Amino acid sequence: MELTKEQEQAQVEFKAFVNEHVAPFADTFDREQKIPDELIALIAQNGWFGLIVPKEYGGMAADMITYGLMCEEMGCGSASLLSLLTVHGMVIQAILRWGSSVLKERWLRKLAAGEVIGAFALTEPNIGSDASSVETVAVKTETGFILTGKKKWISFGQRADLFMIIAQCEGKPTAFLLEKSTPGFSIAQITDTFGFRAAMMAELTMDNCLIAEENMVGRIGFGVTHVATHALDYGRYTVGWGCVGLARACLEASLKYTAQRVQFGTYLRKHQLIQHMITDMIASITAARLLCFNAGQLKDTGDHRTIMETAIAKYFSSTMVVKAALDAVQIHGANGISCDYPVARYLRDAKVMEIIEGSSQMQQIIIARYGYQEYL
Repeated sequence: MELTKEQEQAQVEFKAFVNEHVAPFADTFDREQKIPDELIALIAQNGWFGLIVPKEYGGMAADMITYGLMCEEMGCGSASLLSLLTVHGMVIQAILRWGSSVLKERWLRKLAAGEVIGAFALTEPNIGSDASSVETVAVKTETGFILTGKKKWISFGQRADLFMIIAQCEGKPTAFLLEKSTPGFSIAQITDTFGFRAAMMAELTMDNCLIAEENMVGRIGFGVTHVATHALDYGRYTVGWGCVGLARACLEASLKYTAQRVQFGTYLRKHQLIQHMITDMIASITAARLLCFNAGQLKDTGDHRTIMETAIAKYFSSTMVVKAALDAVQIHGANGISCDYPVARYLRDAKVMEIIEGSSQMQQIIIARYGYQEYL
Protein backbone atom coordinates (compact mmCIF):
# COMPACT_ATOMS: atom_id res chain seq x y z
CA MET A 1 0.00 0.00 0.00
CA GLU A 2 1.60 3.24 -1.14
CA LEU A 3 0.11 6.60 -0.25
CA THR A 4 0.46 9.78 -2.24
CA LYS A 5 2.20 12.75 -0.65
CA GLU A 6 -1.20 14.40 -0.16
CA GLN A 7 -2.56 11.32 1.57
CA GLU A 8 0.50 11.06 3.79
CA GLN A 9 0.15 14.69 4.81
CA ALA A 10 -3.54 14.23 5.57
CA GLN A 11 -2.71 11.15 7.64
CA VAL A 12 -0.25 13.17 9.71
CA GLU A 13 -2.90 15.83 10.31
CA PHE A 14 -5.55 13.27 11.32
CA LYS A 15 -3.16 11.54 13.71
CA ALA A 16 -2.08 14.81 15.33
CA PHE A 17 -5.70 15.85 15.81
CA VAL A 18 -6.66 12.56 17.44
CA ASN A 19 -3.58 12.54 19.68
CA GLU A 20 -4.38 16.04 20.92
CA HIS A 21 -8.17 16.22 21.02
CA VAL A 22 -9.55 12.67 21.10
CA ALA A 23 -7.39 9.88 22.55
CA PRO A 24 -6.52 11.57 25.88
CA PHE A 25 -10.23 12.13 26.60
CA ALA A 26 -11.85 9.04 25.09
CA ASP A 27 -12.32 7.31 28.44
CA THR A 28 -14.01 10.45 29.74
CA PHE A 29 -16.31 10.51 26.74
CA ASP A 30 -17.15 6.89 27.49
CA ARG A 31 -17.93 7.56 31.16
CA GLU A 32 -19.97 10.69 30.41
CA GLN A 33 -21.66 8.95 27.47
CA LYS A 34 -21.36 11.86 25.06
CA ILE A 35 -19.10 13.54 22.54
CA PRO A 36 -18.66 17.21 23.50
CA ASP A 37 -20.04 19.86 21.17
CA GLU A 38 -16.63 21.52 21.28
CA LEU A 39 -15.01 18.48 19.65
CA ILE A 40 -17.70 18.30 16.99
CA ALA A 41 -17.08 21.98 16.29
CA LEU A 42 -13.35 21.35 15.88
CA ILE A 43 -14.01 18.62 13.31
CA ALA A 44 -16.31 21.03 11.48
CA GLN A 45 -13.65 23.76 11.53
CA ASN A 46 -11.23 21.39 9.82
CA GLY A 47 -13.82 20.75 7.12
CA TRP A 48 -13.76 17.02 7.73
CA PHE A 49 -17.53 16.54 7.77
CA GLY A 50 -17.35 17.47 4.11
CA LEU A 51 -14.09 15.70 3.34
CA ILE A 52 -15.49 13.71 0.39
CA VAL A 53 -18.33 16.07 -0.50
CA PRO A 54 -17.95 17.68 -3.97
CA LYS A 55 -16.62 21.23 -3.94
CA GLU A 56 -19.79 22.52 -5.57
CA TYR A 57 -21.55 21.74 -2.29
CA GLY A 58 -18.87 23.20 -0.05
CA GLY A 59 -16.86 20.03 0.46
CA MET A 60 -13.17 19.20 0.05
CA ALA A 61 -13.64 16.55 -2.66
CA ALA A 62 -10.98 14.26 -1.17
CA ASP A 63 -10.49 10.69 -2.36
CA MET A 64 -11.85 7.67 -0.50
CA ILE A 65 -8.43 6.53 0.66
CA THR A 66 -7.92 9.84 2.44
CA TYR A 67 -11.33 9.46 4.02
CA GLY A 68 -10.45 5.95 5.12
CA LEU A 69 -7.24 7.19 6.73
CA MET A 70 -9.27 9.68 8.75
CA CYS A 71 -11.65 6.91 9.86
CA GLU A 72 -8.70 4.77 10.92
CA GLU A 73 -7.30 7.52 13.13
CA MET A 74 -10.70 8.40 14.60
CA GLY A 75 -11.35 4.72 15.28
CA CYS A 76 -8.00 4.48 17.02
CA GLY A 77 -8.92 7.41 19.27
CA SER A 78 -12.62 6.78 19.92
CA ALA A 79 -14.95 4.30 18.21
CA SER A 80 -17.89 6.38 19.38
CA LEU A 81 -16.56 9.42 17.55
CA LEU A 82 -16.03 7.31 14.45
CA SER A 83 -19.75 6.48 14.63
CA LEU A 84 -20.57 10.18 14.24
CA LEU A 85 -18.61 10.37 11.00
CA THR A 86 -20.25 7.15 9.82
CA VAL A 87 -23.91 8.09 10.28
CA HIS A 88 -23.40 11.71 9.26
CA GLY A 89 -21.64 10.57 6.10
CA MET A 90 -24.36 8.02 5.34
CA VAL A 91 -26.93 10.80 5.18
CA ILE A 92 -24.65 12.86 2.95
CA GLN A 93 -24.01 9.94 0.60
CA ALA A 94 -27.72 9.10 0.35
CA ILE A 95 -28.58 12.67 -0.57
CA LEU A 96 -25.70 12.91 -3.05
CA ARG A 97 -26.74 9.73 -4.84
CA TRP A 98 -30.52 9.78 -4.59
CA GLY A 99 -31.59 13.24 -3.41
CA SER A 100 -33.32 15.74 -5.67
CA SER A 101 -31.59 18.95 -6.68
CA VAL A 102 -33.77 20.73 -4.12
CA LEU A 103 -32.54 18.48 -1.28
CA LYS A 104 -28.94 18.74 -2.41
CA GLU A 105 -29.05 22.54 -2.47
CA ARG A 106 -30.87 22.72 0.83
CA TRP A 107 -28.78 20.32 2.91
CA LEU A 108 -25.40 19.35 1.49
CA ARG A 109 -23.55 22.57 2.25
CA LYS A 110 -24.89 22.62 5.80
CA LEU A 111 -23.97 18.97 6.33
CA ALA A 112 -20.51 19.45 4.82
CA ALA A 113 -19.87 22.41 7.11
CA GLY A 114 -21.12 20.59 10.19
CA GLU A 115 -23.80 23.24 10.68
CA VAL A 116 -26.29 20.38 10.59
CA ILE A 117 -25.56 16.91 11.95
CA GLY A 118 -27.20 13.96 10.23
CA ALA A 119 -28.22 10.52 11.51
CA PHE A 120 -29.39 7.42 9.64
CA ALA A 121 -32.54 5.85 11.11
CA LEU A 122 -33.26 2.36 9.84
CA THR A 123 -33.31 0.03 12.88
CA GLU A 124 -36.50 -0.31 14.91
CA PRO A 125 -37.49 -1.97 18.20
CA ASN A 126 -38.71 -5.05 16.30
CA ILE A 127 -36.64 -4.78 13.11
CA GLY A 128 -32.87 -5.02 12.67
CA SER A 129 -31.26 -6.85 9.76
CA ASP A 130 -34.62 -7.40 8.02
CA ALA A 131 -34.59 -3.84 6.74
CA SER A 132 -37.35 -4.25 4.14
CA SER A 133 -39.82 -5.10 6.93
CA VAL A 134 -39.64 -1.79 8.80
CA GLU A 135 -42.86 -0.97 10.63
CA THR A 136 -42.67 2.83 10.47
CA VAL A 137 -45.34 4.04 8.06
CA ALA A 138 -45.51 7.03 5.70
CA VAL A 139 -48.97 7.99 4.43
CA LYS A 140 -49.19 10.28 1.41
CA THR A 141 -51.48 13.29 1.74
CA GLU A 142 -52.25 16.33 -0.38
CA THR A 143 -49.61 18.33 1.45
CA GLY A 144 -46.87 15.72 1.83
CA PHE A 145 -46.38 12.62 3.98
CA ILE A 146 -47.35 11.74 7.53
CA LEU A 147 -44.77 9.59 9.35
CA THR A 148 -45.71 7.35 12.26
CA GLY A 149 -43.49 4.84 14.04
CA LYS A 150 -40.36 4.28 16.10
CA LYS A 151 -36.64 3.89 15.43
CA LYS A 152 -34.12 2.55 17.92
CA TRP A 153 -30.35 2.32 18.45
CA ILE A 154 -29.82 5.41 16.32
CA SER A 155 -26.24 6.60 16.73
CA PHE A 156 -26.06 10.32 17.55
CA GLY A 157 -29.83 10.46 17.58
CA GLN A 158 -29.51 12.66 20.68
CA ARG A 159 -27.39 15.17 18.79
CA ALA A 160 -28.56 15.07 15.17
CA ASP A 161 -30.56 17.79 13.48
CA LEU A 162 -31.57 15.86 10.36
CA PHE A 163 -32.65 12.21 10.16
CA MET A 164 -32.82 9.85 7.21
CA ILE A 165 -35.92 7.75 7.97
CA ILE A 166 -36.81 4.51 6.20
CA ALA A 167 -40.57 3.90 6.28
CA GLN A 168 -43.22 1.85 4.50
CA CYS A 169 -45.05 3.95 1.91
CA GLU A 170 -47.77 2.18 -0.05
CA GLY A 171 -46.30 -1.04 1.29
CA LYS A 172 -42.81 -0.27 -0.05
CA PRO A 173 -39.72 0.85 1.95
CA THR A 174 -39.07 4.51 1.17
CA ALA A 175 -36.56 7.07 2.43
CA PHE A 176 -37.43 10.47 3.87
CA LEU A 177 -35.60 13.37 5.50
CA LEU A 178 -37.04 14.46 8.83
CA GLU A 179 -35.96 17.57 10.72
CA LYS A 180 -35.56 17.47 14.49
CA SER A 181 -37.95 20.38 14.93
CA THR A 182 -40.86 18.63 13.19
CA PRO A 183 -44.00 18.61 15.37
CA GLY A 184 -44.78 15.15 16.71
CA PHE A 185 -41.14 14.05 16.65
CA SER A 186 -39.49 13.13 19.96
CA ILE A 187 -36.15 11.70 21.06
CA ALA A 188 -35.40 9.47 24.06
CA GLN A 189 -31.82 8.85 25.21
CA ILE A 190 -30.39 5.34 25.28
CA THR A 191 -27.68 5.03 27.92
CA ASP A 192 -25.43 2.43 29.55
CA THR A 193 -24.93 0.38 26.40
CA PHE A 194 -22.25 -2.32 26.34
CA GLY A 195 -20.09 -0.43 23.85
CA PHE A 196 -20.13 2.83 21.90
CA ARG A 197 -21.27 4.54 25.09
CA ALA A 198 -20.39 7.99 23.79
CA ALA A 199 -22.27 7.49 20.51
CA MET A 200 -25.30 9.27 22.02
CA MET A 201 -27.77 6.62 20.86
CA ALA A 202 -31.48 7.35 20.90
CA GLU A 203 -34.94 5.98 20.30
CA LEU A 204 -36.98 8.14 17.94
CA THR A 205 -40.76 8.45 17.97
CA MET A 206 -42.76 9.87 15.08
CA ASP A 207 -46.34 10.68 16.01
CA ASN A 208 -48.10 11.87 12.86
CA CYS A 209 -45.14 13.92 11.69
CA LEU A 210 -46.07 15.90 8.59
CA ILE A 211 -43.22 16.47 6.13
CA ALA A 212 -43.15 18.02 2.68
CA GLU A 213 -43.31 15.80 -0.39
CA GLU A 214 -39.90 17.11 -1.48
CA ASN A 215 -38.38 15.41 1.60
CA MET A 216 -38.70 12.00 -0.02
CA VAL A 217 -35.28 10.72 -1.10
CA GLY A 218 -35.42 8.84 -4.40
CA ARG A 219 -38.76 7.25 -5.22
CA ILE A 220 -41.37 5.21 -3.40
CA GLY A 221 -39.90 1.73 -2.92
CA PHE A 222 -36.27 2.91 -3.19
CA GLY A 223 -35.73 3.03 0.59
CA VAL A 224 -33.81 -0.23 1.02
CA THR A 225 -32.78 -1.42 -2.44
CA HIS A 226 -31.29 1.92 -3.45
CA VAL A 227 -30.97 4.51 -0.67
CA ALA A 228 -30.14 2.28 2.32
CA THR A 229 -27.95 -0.04 0.25
CA HIS A 230 -25.84 2.88 -0.96
CA ALA A 231 -25.62 4.43 2.50
CA LEU A 232 -24.76 1.12 4.17
CA ASP A 233 -22.00 0.46 1.65
CA TYR A 234 -20.44 3.75 2.67
CA GLY A 235 -21.04 2.98 6.35
CA ARG A 236 -19.35 -0.41 6.07
CA TYR A 237 -16.35 1.24 4.47
CA THR A 238 -15.93 3.65 7.38
CA VAL A 239 -16.43 0.88 9.93
CA GLY A 240 -13.83 -1.31 8.20
CA TRP A 241 -11.22 1.42 8.45
CA GLY A 242 -12.35 2.26 11.99
CA CYS A 243 -11.79 -1.37 13.00
CA VAL A 244 -8.24 -1.11 11.70
CA GLY A 245 -7.74 1.94 13.90
CA LEU A 246 -9.28 0.33 16.97
CA ALA A 247 -7.17 -2.81 16.48
CA ARG A 248 -4.11 -0.62 16.18
CA ALA A 249 -5.01 0.95 19.53
CA CYS A 250 -5.18 -2.56 20.99
CA LEU A 251 -1.77 -3.35 19.55
CA GLU A 252 -0.16 -0.13 20.75
CA ALA A 253 -1.56 -0.60 24.26
CA SER A 254 -0.29 -4.19 24.33
CA LEU A 255 3.18 -3.23 23.08
CA LYS A 256 3.46 -0.55 25.73
CA TYR A 257 2.21 -2.79 28.53
CA THR A 258 4.39 -5.78 27.68
CA ALA A 259 7.47 -3.55 27.44
CA GLN A 260 6.92 -2.38 31.03
CA ARG A 261 5.35 -5.31 32.86
CA VAL A 262 7.65 -7.91 34.43
CA GLN A 263 6.55 -11.48 35.22
CA PHE A 264 8.74 -14.46 36.12
CA GLY A 265 11.75 -12.17 36.22
CA THR A 266 11.50 -10.84 32.68
CA TYR A 267 9.45 -8.43 30.62
CA LEU A 268 6.22 -9.83 29.17
CA ARG A 269 7.40 -8.96 25.67
CA LYS A 270 10.06 -11.66 25.94
CA HIS A 271 7.56 -14.46 26.56
CA GLN A 272 6.87 -16.44 23.40
CA LEU A 273 3.12 -16.78 23.94
CA ILE A 274 2.88 -13.00 24.26
CA GLN A 275 4.89 -12.63 21.07
CA HIS A 276 2.44 -15.00 19.38
CA MET A 277 -0.51 -12.74 20.24
CA ILE A 278 1.38 -9.62 19.18
CA THR A 279 2.28 -11.29 15.88
CA ASP A 280 -1.36 -12.17 15.21
CA MET A 281 -2.38 -8.57 15.84
CA ILE A 282 0.25 -7.13 13.51
CA ALA A 283 -0.49 -9.58 10.69
CA SER A 284 -4.26 -9.23 10.99
CA ILE A 285 -4.16 -5.43 11.11
CA THR A 286 -1.96 -5.36 8.02
CA ALA A 287 -4.33 -7.66 6.14
CA ALA A 288 -7.42 -5.67 7.19
CA ARG A 289 -5.85 -2.38 6.16
CA LEU A 290 -5.03 -3.78 2.72
CA LEU A 291 -8.62 -4.98 2.26
CA CYS A 292 -9.90 -1.52 3.18
CA PHE A 293 -7.34 0.12 0.91
CA ASN A 294 -8.47 -2.10 -1.95
CA ALA A 295 -12.13 -1.20 -1.37
CA GLY A 296 -11.24 2.51 -1.34
CA GLN A 297 -9.28 2.30 -4.57
CA LEU A 298 -12.22 0.58 -6.25
CA LYS A 299 -14.55 3.30 -5.01
CA ASP A 300 -12.28 6.01 -6.36
CA THR A 301 -12.21 4.36 -9.80
CA GLY A 302 -15.95 3.65 -9.84
CA ASP A 303 -15.44 -0.11 -10.06
CA HIS A 304 -18.67 -2.05 -9.41
CA ARG A 305 -16.73 -4.63 -7.38
CA THR A 306 -16.34 -2.11 -4.58
CA ILE A 307 -19.65 -3.10 -2.93
CA MET A 308 -18.58 -6.71 -2.47
CA GLU A 309 -15.00 -5.81 -1.59
CA THR A 310 -16.30 -3.38 1.02
CA ALA A 311 -18.46 -6.11 2.55
CA ILE A 312 -15.41 -8.38 2.69
CA ALA A 313 -13.30 -5.63 4.26
CA LYS A 314 -15.96 -4.85 6.87
CA TYR A 315 -16.47 -8.52 7.71
CA PHE A 316 -12.77 -9.32 8.05
CA SER A 317 -11.91 -6.13 9.92
CA SER A 318 -14.75 -6.38 12.43
CA THR A 319 -14.02 -10.00 13.30
CA MET A 320 -10.31 -9.21 13.42
CA VAL A 321 -10.70 -6.34 15.88
CA VAL A 322 -12.68 -8.47 18.35
CA LYS A 323 -9.83 -11.00 18.42
CA ALA A 324 -7.28 -8.20 18.82
CA ALA A 325 -9.25 -6.67 21.69
CA LEU A 326 -9.69 -10.03 23.43
CA ASP A 327 -5.96 -10.63 23.20
CA ALA A 328 -5.20 -7.11 24.46
CA VAL A 329 -7.36 -7.70 27.54
CA GLN A 330 -5.75 -11.12 28.07
CA ILE A 331 -2.28 -9.61 27.85
CA HIS A 332 -3.21 -7.03 30.48
CA GLY A 333 -4.56 -9.71 32.83
CA ALA A 334 -6.62 -8.35 35.73
CA ASN A 335 -5.61 -4.82 34.71
CA GLY A 336 -7.38 -5.45 31.41
CA ILE A 337 -10.78 -5.54 33.05
CA SER A 338 -10.22 -2.40 35.12
CA CYS A 339 -10.92 1.23 34.36
CA ASP A 340 -7.23 2.03 34.70
CA TYR A 341 -6.43 0.83 31.17
CA PRO A 342 -8.36 1.52 27.94
CA VAL A 343 -8.38 -2.07 26.66
CA ALA A 344 -11.67 -2.88 28.41
CA ARG A 345 -13.30 -0.06 26.41
CA TYR A 346 -11.62 -1.32 23.28
CA LEU A 347 -13.20 -4.75 23.77
CA ARG A 348 -16.66 -3.33 24.39
CA ASP A 349 -16.43 -1.12 21.31
CA ALA A 350 -14.91 -3.87 19.16
CA LYS A 351 -17.90 -6.14 19.71
CA VAL A 352 -20.25 -3.43 18.47
CA MET A 353 -18.27 -3.28 15.22
CA GLU A 354 -19.53 -6.80 14.41
CA ILE A 355 -23.13 -5.59 14.65
CA ILE A 356 -23.40 -2.10 13.16
CA GLU A 357 -23.95 -1.37 9.44
CA GLY A 358 -24.79 -5.03 8.81
CA SER A 359 -23.86 -7.79 11.24
CA SER A 360 -21.08 -10.25 10.54
CA GLN A 361 -23.72 -12.87 9.74
CA MET A 362 -25.34 -10.58 7.16
CA GLN A 363 -21.94 -10.00 5.59
CA GLN A 364 -21.40 -13.76 5.46
CA ILE A 365 -24.68 -14.22 3.60
CA ILE A 366 -23.81 -11.46 1.12
CA ILE A 367 -20.29 -12.76 0.53
CA ALA A 368 -21.40 -16.38 0.17
CA ARG A 369 -24.06 -15.44 -2.38
CA TYR A 370 -21.44 -13.53 -4.32
CA GLY A 371 -19.17 -16.56 -4.22
CA TYR A 372 -21.82 -18.82 -5.74
CA GLN A 373 -22.69 -16.25 -8.41
CA GLU A 374 -19.07 -15.63 -9.27
CA TYR A 375 -17.80 -19.19 -9.40
CA LEU A 376 -20.82 -21.27 -10.39
